[in-house]
Amino acid sequence: MRRASDERSPFLGVPSWRERTAVAGALRTETVGGMVLLAAALATLIWANSPWSGSYVSVRDAHFVIGALGLDLSVGHWAADGLLTVFLLVAGIELKRELVAGELRTPAAAALPVVAAVCGMAVPAALAS
Repeated sequence: MRRASDERSPFLGVPSWRERTAVAGALRTETVGGMVLLAAALATLIWANSPWSGSYVSVRDAHFVIGALGLDLSVGHWAADGLLTVFLLVAGIELKRELVAGELRTPAAAALPVVAAVCGMAVPAALAS
């Protein structure tokens, strides 16, 4: 009979199918994704405000060039423009799914989120002008 210690994969080794399935399932939940994003933001804030902030600035200002597309952007621009574009695309796809087949498919259920979204755009625009 096998012992539990025999079934474990070695440290930094290839995980078993059960372990991979558990990790993949956990990463698919919105809570884990939000926690990973929060942890990354917190680590970046600490790094940028630490004595090692010079290394943060050098990484942020490093350039990646894709000559065929004429792109010469810093890591900061890639993060601000590229990742934000992907985030908004995913948010739009999820919003469409909710409006078509989800909890917001009736006008009464969608009214409050629509009003909140409009106010979320109008109030900052009014304050900025």
